[in-house]
Amino acid sequence: MSSATLLLFISSSLLLALTPGPTMLLTLSNGATAGLRVAAFGMLGANLGAGLLIAATGLGLGGLLAASETWFNALRWLGVVYLCWMGWQLWRTTPQPLQDRLQPASTTMETEATTATALTHDTGSAAGLTLSPKTAFLRSFNVAMSNPKTLLFFGAFLPQFVDPGTPQAPQYLLLGLIFLGLDTLVMLAYASAGRQFVRLLTRRGLMLLNRACATGVWLLALVLAMYRKS
Repeated sequence: MSSATLLLFISSSLLLALTPGPTMLLTLSNGATAGLRVAAFGMLGANLGAGLLIAATGLGLGGLLAASETWFNALRWLGVVYLCWMGWQLWRTTPQPLQDRLQPASTTMETEATTATALTHDTGSAAGLTLSPKTAFLRSFNVAMSNPKTLLFFGAFLPQFVDPGTPQAPQYLLLGLIFLGLDTLVMLAYASAGRQFVRLLTRRGLMLLNRACATGVWLLALVLAMYRKS
C-alpha cells in the first residue's frame, strides 16, 4: 500500500467519521446526559461493533450479505426497530443542567464523582434515572451491529484501498485501526460538545437537544427502512 493510497484513505475516513450518524448522535447524547466517562464506554461499544464489521468484511461476509436478500432485509428491519426504540429512549430522557447537580462546597468532591452519571427521567416528577456505563456500551454496540448498510459500506469501501498483490490481512488490520482511531477522535469531539451543552444550556435546552438527537435517530431509521440494494 503506497503512502498516497494511505493518505487518501485517511482523508476519506475522516470525512466519513465527521458525517453525523446514529452512533455519533448517541455519543453527543451520552456526553450531555452522563459525562465523558460514561460516553467513553459508548465509544468502546461503537468501536467494538465497527471493528467486528471490518473483520467480517475482511472475511468476505459483506459480499455474502449483499448476495442474500432475505438475510439483508432481516438485519435491516432489526436495525430499523432498534433505532426507533433508541430514539424513544432519547426522547423521554432529559439531562440535568450542571448548576442543578452542584451541591454545597462541603460535598463538592462527592458531587464530582456522582454528577458525571446523573440523568433525570422526563416524566414531570423529580425521580432520577442513571445511565450506566454498561447501558451506554450496549446501546452503541447494538446500533453499530444492527445496521446492514455499515457492513455493505465497509465491503465496498475498504477493498478499494487494499493491494491484492500483497497479504490482505495486515492491510485490513492497518486500515481498520486507522478508521477506528479517527472515529474515536470524532466521537470524543461529539461527547465533549455534549458535555459543554450541559454547562451552558437550561434544562429545557438540554431536553430539546436530546429530542433533536432522537429525531435524527428516527430519520436515520426511516432512511434505513427505505433503503434498497442497487
